[in-house]
Amino acid sequence: MNTVFMNLMEFNQSDRCEHFSCPERSVSPAVYILLYVCSAAVVLLTVCGNLLVIISVLHFKQLHTPTNMLVLSLAVSDFLVGALVMPSILIWTIESCWIFGRGFCVYFLWIGGVLTCLSIYNIALIAVDRYLALANPFLYMNTVTKRTMCIVVYSNWCISLVYNAALCYFNGSFMNFLSCPEECIYFLNEVWTVIDLVYSFIFPLSVIIILYTRVFVIAKKHATAIRDLNNHTRPKTQKITSHSMKSERKAAKVLGILVSVFLVCLLPYFICSLLGNVFEMQADTVKKVLLILCLNSTINPVIYALFYPWFRRCIKLIITLQIFRTDSALIKFLS
Repeated sequence: MNTVFMNLMEFNQSDRCEHFSCPERSVSPAVYILLYVCSAAVVLLTVCGNLLVIISVLHFKQLHTPTNMLVLSLAVSDFLVGALVMPSILIWTIESCWIFGRGFCVYFLWIGGVLTCLSIYNIALIAVDRYLALANPFLYMNTVTKRTMCIVVYSNWCISLVYNAALCYFNGSFMNFLSCPEECIYFLNEVWTVIDLVYSFIFPLSVIIILYTRVFVIAKKHATAIRDLNNHTRPKTQKITSHSMKSERKAAKVLGILVSVFLVCLLPYFICSLLGNVFEMQADTVKKVLLILCLNSTINPVIYALFYPWFRRCIKLIITLQIFRTDSALIKFLS
């Protein structure tokens, strides 16, 4: 959650105070309460949905695959967005001004930046994983292990933490905050604006688009190969190979949907960042863009529930408390 805060406006300090003054709340008490109830429901859905993904991947041994290590990392970052970032943004939006003070604002901006970078690079790593699995499945099976993927995930978290700490440190005392206490917005210098744009958007987005284009080209070739297998006279080999290829194509399709939804939620955020130097941008616009970005963390578990039969079965086992059975971790799921 970096660039979008820094390029909002180029006017002087007095103009900022006037522009970001805390407006009076004009909604009725009933609407006000309803907004908080809906916000609480969204936060609860985000936290519980991602918690179900986390429990599923950690508990059931069949789900301990390299790809699911990335899904787990994404679910953890989405869970933290729901637990630590989303409540503040929703309250900020409803109240029309920042009510938590400067100290909490510092924490909010830093943890938001860390989790945003994590989500972006988790999605990029999923694209790399799917490309390697489809482009060279034999090499993938021999080189990409759970241990290797855990190291990659751990490195991603460490780099994100270090990068956002550097972003804050080199911009001096957690950026130049507005003097008005009602908003939680900061401004990066021009050098770090470019660095952040390349690191947080251009590079990972390029990786995602290029690799997923290749993934769907390969998946199309696999579909042709599957049709060709129907003419073979060895039904057992045909069945195994066809099943494996269909499984990989299905995984690529579902994760492609995941990536597409993420990009739809992410693009307004970075469009807002890019236009911040050109146009004066209202604080309300920034809040809405951040809220759209956070809602991606709510949508991801819904995508798993819609397209992954194993996740729906996991939800049933967790809700019915069957995971507390001694042999529950060994339950097999259909692909």
